[in-house]
Amino acid sequence: MSRLTKRQPERGSARSRLLGAACDIIRQKGFAATSVDDLCTGAQVTKGAFFHHFESKEALGVAAAAYWQETTAALFAGAPYHAAADPLERVLAYIAFRRALISDNIARSSCLVGMMVQEVHNTAPAIRDACAASIFGHAGTLEADFDAALRQHGISDVTAASLARHTQTVIQGAFVVAKAAHNTDLAREGLDHLERYVRLLFSTTINGADK
Repeated sequence: MSRLTKRQPERGSARSRLLGAACDIIRQKGFAATSVDDLCTGAQVTKGAFFHHFESKEALGVAAAAYWQETTAALFAGAPYHAAADPLERVLAYIAFRRALISDNIARSSCLVGMMVQEVHNTAPAIRDACAASIFGHAGTLEADFDAALRQHGISDVTAASLARHTQTVIQGAFVVAKAAHNTDLAREGLDHLERYVRLLFSTTINGADK
């Protein structure tokens, strides 16, 4: 990608601001309840700028899912859970990292693509597919560690891919339960049980600490 020139900084800036605003506002209000006006106000751009970059709100939703995938991929790629030498330690450290990301602000703790796909899976297939690419793409980053741990512990009746998907099932479900109760402690509770499940599956402890 070529570097922006002095004649075109606003274009990239407006698009990025709209995508950032989408990530914040949609997690707070939901996709259907978020209007183009909301997005423009949040990004501090004109409606003309919005339609310069996106032909519709649905197109913005597709781009927001891709933007979310890109920005969260960078966060997780640099996260400390990769440093552990043992693959099972890396998996458990990943779960601990996800738990640490949960704050008392439910909207800011939740997942944009998980939220959008629940709303539009049957009405906006392009957004659904973009959300699926993000969710399953992230799950795929866990498969190598799960595969190494399964081989190391001689477990053959489950697959790394299914375990990676299960982590996302629990995490996304934890956000839904937390929203239903308006209590992020329930999301943390869900991840605590996910950790217990992984420990029981592998019938082991990490650093002698069993929970």
